[in-house]
Amino acid sequence: MTARDPLPPEGEGRPDPEAFGRALGPGLGVNLLVSDVGRAALWQARVLGAEVVYRDADFAIVHAHGSVWMLHHDRTYGRHPMGGIARAGGAARGAGAELRLYGRDPDAAAVEAEALAASLGGGVLAGPADKPHGLREAHLADPEGYVWVPSVPKRG
Repeated sequence: MTARDPLPPEGEGRPDPEAFGRALGPGLGVNLLVSDVGRAALWQARVLGAEVVYRDADFAIVHAHGSVWMLHHDRTYGRHPMGGIARAGGAARGAGAELRLYGRDPDAAAVEAEALAASLGGGVLAGPADKPHGLREAHLADPEGYVWVPSVPKRG
């Protein structure tokens, strides 16, 4: 990495996904859908002063100002609950953000979201499930359409 090219070599230093997932939180996490991970990572490094900790063609881990977030290429969301947004392309780009709340039990949150759906709107996009990245999570839509992902480390 240099000041001109602040990105690590593509694919170098890939973290263990399960260990990385378990080390997150509590707090808020953000995944951003992008059409070009390298371009987005470079812009964030240069414009935001972010450190790109890891990147490949599909994924990047970015740190800045005490925060960590991730970039995911659209193609990585093919079977994801938000896959339709990725397939919609640039017009829906801003809608591709997930607001992840680490430390909130996804099972309890999904029960609450379902209970409030009739009176307030929103609902459960994908119920609680253990994921290969070390977390148990659910995808919930709030009444305004924002997608929240409460998550905790998987048990066991």
